[in-house]
Amino acid sequence: MSAGADRRLLTAALLLIIGFMAVEVVIGVIAGSLALISDAGHMLTDAIAIVLALVAMRIAARPPQGGFTYGLKRAEIISAQLNGITLLLLSAYFVYEAARRLVTPPEVQGVYVVATGLAGIAVNITATWLLARADRGSLNVEGAFQHILNDLYAFIATTVAGLVVWLTGWGRADAVAALVVAALMLKAGWGLVRASARVFMEAAPDGINPAEIGRRTAALDTVVEVHDLHVWEVTSGYPALSAHILVAPGADCHAVRLAAERLVREEYGIEHTTLQVDHASPDVLSIRPHGRTADRHADHYTDHCADPHGPAHLGDGIPRE
Repeated sequence: MSAGADRRLLTAALLLIIGFMAVEVVIGVIAGSLALISDAGHMLTDAIAIVLALVAMRIAARPPQGGFTYGLKRAEIISAQLNGITLLLLSAYFVYEAARRLVTPPEVQGVYVVATGLAGIAVNITATWLLARADRGSLNVEGAFQHILNDLYAFIATTVAGLVVWLTGWGRADAVAALVVAALMLKAGWGLVRASARVFMEAAPDGINPAEIGRRTAALDTVVEVHDLHVWEVTSGYPALSAHILVAPGADCHAVRLAAERLVREEYGIEHTTLQVDHASPDVLSIRPHGRTADRHADHYTDHCADPHGPAHLGDGIPRE
């Protein structure tokens, strides 16, 4: 789906949420329901999350220029992290408020809570459906989606609590529902913060094992060694790889580079690669440590790299049929 279509879907969900949030705040105050007010607070973060997502989409779409050689694609990751942090902060606040209300429960008007909760479920099902149609491969969109999805769960919990209060008079059910909402916020928020932090720390994308890529690249025809192998994400769905590959003297460096590019593209989905392919020196060929992985401090490894990183994956440099 195009970025323009994603923006239209997010905008439609935003308008739904803002309209219902205003109604919910008023009813929550009238009913004296923390669960409803917590839902409204969560819906405010939903709206902020979608606004951040829309702004980040526009910023990320700007072409590379000046010192920003990748453009501003990580604006979407910043948005995802902010969404995760707001979920964590809200969960802490609602845990505090729910604990206080468990000790001294206020009077809650259950009928208002049930009616508003049912309306909220309908609104959030619609908003969730809209965002589910957008590109959730983007952490930015996924952050907004998680906000809306958790709000749907929260409305279900709120409606159940309202029924309990209405039918039994047990006012603490409202605080229990708020605790359920807080737990859902905590889970979703931690997931977003963790995923976005991995991108900022330039960790390999989930599901991609750099050591495996190193071993498989080293097993290609005429490859003697693979080192300084790095795999990271520029932004969600945009993995990148760089490596230094040594091949046997006389081998075709260009052919090896093409074979390595094809391997990581077809097997790991990595389209953006930067590969330095050189012929191995006689010293590298004569000093061979035991095993398939060399210590990065070995003399032969540092001879041709001023600042080596990570293990060296060894091949035998023998052409294969």
